[in-house]
Amino acid sequence: MESNVFVAARKSGAFSVTRYSIPEEKKVGSVVTNLAVDLGLDVDTLPQRKIRLEIMASKKYLEVNKDTGELYVTEKIDREYLCTTKISCILKMDVYIENPLRIFYIELEIKDINDNAPMFRRDKLELDVSESATPGERFSLTNAVDPDAGENSISTYDLSESEHFTIEIQTWSDGAKYADLVLKKALDRELQAVHNLILTAVDGGVPARSGTASIIVRVLDTNDNAPQFDHQVYSVNITENSPIGTQVLKLSATDSDDGSNAAIIYSFTFYTSEKTQEMFRLNPNTGEITVKDVIDFEAINILEMHIQAKDKGHHPLSGQCTVMVYVIDVNDNYPEITIKSFNNPIKENVPVGTVIALISVSDRDSGSSGMVDLTISDLLPFALNTTSENHYELIVSRLLDRETTSEYDIIVIGTDQGSPPLSDNKTITVELLDVNDNAPKFPKSFYTIPVMENNAPGSLLSSVTAFDPDFHENQYLVYFIIEKEILNTSMSMLFSINPENGDLYALKTFDFEREKEFLFHIEARDSGVPPLSSNVTVHIIILDQNDNTPVIVSPWRAHGSVVEEVIPRSTDKGYLITKVIAIDTDSVQNSRVTYLFLQIPDATLFSLDQYNGEIRTMRMFSYRDPRHLRLVVVAKDNGDPSLSATVTIKLSTVEHVVKAFAETFEVPLEYDIFSDLNLYLVIGLGSVSFLLLMTILVTIVLKCQKPKPTKPTPPCRNSVVSQRSSTVADSTLVSNDAYWYSLFLAETRKGKVVVRQPIPKSGGYIVSSIPRSTGLTETSDSAASTLQVNVSP
Repeated sequence: MESNVFVAARKSGAFSVTRYSIPEEKKVGSVVTNLAVDLGLDVDTLPQRKIRLEIMASKKYLEVNKDTGELYVTEKIDREYLCTTKISCILKMDVYIENPLRIFYIELEIKDINDNAPMFRRDKLELDVSESATPGERFSLTNAVDPDAGENSISTYDLSESEHFTIEIQTWSDGAKYADLVLKKALDRELQAVHNLILTAVDGGVPARSGTASIIVRVLDTNDNAPQFDHQVYSVNITENSPIGTQVLKLSATDSDDGSNAAIIYSFTFYTSEKTQEMFRLNPNTGEITVKDVIDFEAINILEMHIQAKDKGHHPLSGQCTVMVYVIDVNDNYPEITIKSFNNPIKENVPVGTVIALISVSDRDSGSSGMVDLTISDLLPFALNTTSENHYELIVSRLLDRETTSEYDIIVIGTDQGSPPLSDNKTITVELLDVNDNAPKFPKSFYTIPVMENNAPGSLLSSVTAFDPDFHENQYLVYFIIEKEILNTSMSMLFSINPENGDLYALKTFDFEREKEFLFHIEARDSGVPPLSSNVTVHIIILDQNDNTPVIVSPWRAHGSVVEEVIPRSTDKGYLITKVIAIDTDSVQNSRVTYLFLQIPDATLFSLDQYNGEIRTMRMFSYRDPRHLRLVVVAKDNGDPSLSATVTIKLSTVEHVVKAFAETFEVPLEYDIFSDLNLYLVIGLGSVSFLLLMTILVTIVLKCQKPKPTKPTPPCRNSVVSQRSSTVADSTLVSNDAYWYSLFLAETRKGKVVVRQPIPKSGGYIVSSIPRSTGLTETSDSAASTLQVNVSP
């Protein structure tokens, strides 16, 4: 759009037109002309006059130097871009010079050069020509274009060499040229289905430029050829039992035609049996024959198929062939094992060689594939004997033992001699019947069973259980105690055993002080025919409980009474006042007795040996000490919990001792443990016989005598220890047996002997005080006394 200044200048005629001409290949930066010189301007005044250039175009390609007035190229000039439809190309420009304002009109002609080659709108032309087309038939082709103008545009067309085609060049009204393709020789698609041609367009420039396009002529088919198979008869081998889907053969029929005329459909003809069509599948499109069903050589070994190939033309043509399929036999039949007879179950003691089963084997295959070897699994006490061809006996090869193995799974294996060999197996389960060939067995040959005394009658002591590896009634055990008498008492009166499970019970309460142990046998007997049995020794050990309280036998006193002792006040330190002796019928720890003061008036005056029970003075009496003293001694066993007994000793001190006592002498206490036999042997001695006789007489006298209450200090008749200064040699009494043994104590003053004897069939003992000699004095007043003490219920 022109500016107002330019319009005003043009109307006033204050401008002139100058035309220049340049080729379009002018380089960027090159000077076209000097406008100041051409327009007659003063170059020196140009900087003050502000020359500028306006181009009447969409893009600015030229620029004027404001200082020198030179017109130069600023961008590459493309004539085809600026003038797309014009043969001549003129670029108009306005030059403005101020002070005073002047406008110059300039036209710049762009001259064309042959810088563009002809170019087809499509570089690939495709034509479909029927092979039935006649020579002389024409086919239009697309033309080429050249943006150059004049003689630089398209001048002619050329076609590559071809015996079937040529071109004719036509000129349009605007001068454009185009070419037609002309058929000059008949086509045969089967000989050449596609013709590739090159069309070339050439311009008139110097040097000339050209462009090419590819012409693809596709010859359209007519159905003038029938499908043809490679062979009229095909022979193929297939292995029987081939998997379904296995390819047998892929037919390939060819048809020289094209398109639907060459598209082939394969099918079985009516000459192919239905059985064959059931065994094979024919793909109608690909001609592939595959296995459709199981092929069995034993059923049929040759198969014949008749196949047709038909094209899809408007008037279809077809061809046929025959396919012969030969089935190859394979070892596809497994041996068949048949159990003809089977003796099961069998007794475990059957003889070696006993026939258990009759077995036969067969194979449908022939030749080596039908020959079968029969074996059994390698672990069994069994073997196979061949009786005839493919017939066998299964026999016992060695002795059987149900307790080792009660059941055998015999795997019979049949293997043919085919390649590869096939095998089958059958499992025969042989059950063994039990025979009573095992006696009951106890885990141990000797049972030691500890039993605490005072047990409750009927309490379970232990379980004595045997095991019998036999089965059913042969393993059902009955337990009983083998009868044995101990001291006229049967074991069945003391113990009971559960006949079914071997639980052993006590029928009575045991007393350790009477019974220490029992030894007997228990028998286990099975219920087989004949029955088998075994026995085991049982040792019952009675364990002691602390169930007996210590009994004080010295100094002896009647129940609830107080022991009285008289000693002189002039005794020295260490004087033996008395000796406390207690016995405990328990055993070991439970029978060990220790002695302690329970009550003592003066701890500095008396001492008590905790082990032997001796009470001695620790110093001499003084005038301050009372004349009558009371001592309480406790005898305690070592049981848990411990049991104890006490004795109270009333001690009186006197100034003078009766003369008769001064003549006494001390004899140490002696005791020993005798059995009844030893006691009678001692009595058998002559000296002891006299002493025994005198003891009996004195005892009778003492029993008939009454005590004299008028005497102030009579000696304690029931004491087993002297009232005077007597000594007892040993105070430890051991009683760990169920029987009592003799105990001899000696008293120095009157020679008393205390004898402890068992009381038959009772729970107590007798303590007898017997004078040692008949020489009784007035002061002694000694007599025999007897005390019975019960120590157990």
